[in-house]
Amino acid sequence: MASFPLTVSDLQTSSSGVRSSPTLLCTPLMGTTVDQMLIEMKAAKDVGGDLVGIRLDCLKDFNPRRDLEILIKQSPLPTIITYRPVHEGGQYEGDENKRLDALRLAMELGAGYVDIELEVAHDFINSIQGKKPDNFKIIVSYHNFHSTPSAEAIGDLVARIQATGADIAKISTMAQDITDCARIFQITVHSEIPIIGIAMGERGLISRILSPKFGGYLTYGALEGGVASAPGQPTAKDLLELYNFRLIRPDTKVYGIIGKPVGHSKSPLLFNAAFKSVGLNAVYLHFLVDDVEKFFKTYSAVDFASGCSCTIPHKEVALKCMDEIDPIAKKIGAINNIVRRPDGTLTAFNTDYIGAISAIEDGLRGLNGATPATASPLAGKLFVVLGAGGAGKSLAYGAAQKGARVVVANRTFERAKELAEKVGGKALTLEEVQNFHPEEGMVLANTTSVGMKPKIDETPLAKHALKHYCLAFDAIYTPKDTRLLKEARETGAVIVYGTEMLIRQGFEQYKNFTGLPGMTRNSKQITGNIIFFFQNIVPCIYLLQKLIFFLRIFYSSA
Repeated sequence: MASFPLTVSDLQTSSSGVRSSPTLLCTPLMGTTVDQMLIEMKAAKDVGGDLVGIRLDCLKDFNPRRDLEILIKQSPLPTIITYRPVHEGGQYEGDENKRLDALRLAMELGAGYVDIELEVAHDFINSIQGKKPDNFKIIVSYHNFHSTPSAEAIGDLVARIQATGADIAKISTMAQDITDCARIFQITVHSEIPIIGIAMGERGLISRILSPKFGGYLTYGALEGGVASAPGQPTAKDLLELYNFRLIRPDTKVYGIIGKPVGHSKSPLLFNAAFKSVGLNAVYLHFLVDDVEKFFKTYSAVDFASGCSCTIPHKEVALKCMDEIDPIAKKIGAINNIVRRPDGTLTAFNTDYIGAISAIEDGLRGLNGATPATASPLAGKLFVVLGAGGAGKSLAYGAAQKGARVVVANRTFERAKELAEKVGGKALTLEEVQNFHPEEGMVLANTTSVGMKPKIDETPLAKHALKHYCLAFDAIYTPKDTRLLKEARETGAVIVYGTEMLIRQGFEQYKNFTGLPGMTRNSKQITGNIIFFFQNIVPCIYLLQKLIFFLRIFYSSA
């Protein structure tokens, strides 16, 4: 399905004025008993929700009058009553007339909203003519659990929904590609009635988080992970605390990390905390991208994908989408940082090599003691890089620049050879490196995904080979302490965590994204705010302490 570019015009407020009200956060209740739902209601209020979505089809032994009166009257938040049949993604398989009677009863008992499907909406709305309370709203919904229709088809659906007399339209489709979300954003912005626009699935996650930017009436956040009412639904806690949902506005700049897979990345935690602490009107998301070129062509607005981190497998293929490439990144042949300029052009950088090499150098200094300021402790060292992808290229190039003798080992020898020749090094296969030890005190850098969660019992290098290395670095940070690092520590090597690289390269990206650190007169105050926020609120203490350290260094030298 083709996508139309999301341009600046799509970000403007629609003539209907729908975007003037803040987007609401609805927490679906999935309890199987009334008592469970009452407990969930309280939890929804405590977490910060605005509404609760009561899914009657989840209830066992449902008694309409008795149960609805309890649920509606005792709810601490306004209620959306949904009684979804199986063919619309719900669990109800009974008589259709009884289902609709229950929804009409919900209206009479004081529900704030009823969510009714498009195919029965016209008859349902006609049946309550003259009985509808003034403060009661009808949501008419369309669901497609297979794909996202064209923009024209979605527009026709909204027109059909509006013709039923609906107060609010809901379009919920399945995202086969992240660019499908653009069609949801477009229809949300330009709709003549309030609209709930959602692209389901992991590729549709951004449609849920960015509802406030595009004027969505509400979005849904689950009470806890794994108990979502639809595929790809984030938790209410993540929406509010990780993505700063309440701070997202139509003019909020959107940043993110491009990758596949990408959900494991901790980058949103770091960047969103930093953005909030310095008052930047920005949000940082996970972008699950299949086709980088298609992504940037679709999202061409200057405040969408304003800056992107780039991880596997796109560090190399993204090069062809760039208008400008930093000379160092061009030489490495891989990028991990993309900045969209005010004119819409894309400039790429590589901050991986800075983050990883500086962390390894500090590890060696701790092992060998102080070295002259002009010399790198990597100079003259035999530096073995496992992997010849984007991160491998960064490490190989960075080590060679510091005077190390580089060896590249890769599953495919040709790729290892190609990279080794560029940095004046030697190439091996991963099998050959298992018995490679021409000298003692070598430095090891793993850039493969071997040992990454969930396959945490795997390692790219056998333990017997690790005794010949004085330092081992693993670019993996999920888990932080990989099997490779555990076994290297047992052999006496200094270890350097992938989190070190994450923080250091992330700080370089932060500077490229914002240009803010060290450039304002109130930089000390900003630093103080960041340090206070990181130390007192965000739980990822190790990562944040490191970021604080680099912020202090930068500001003190600025």
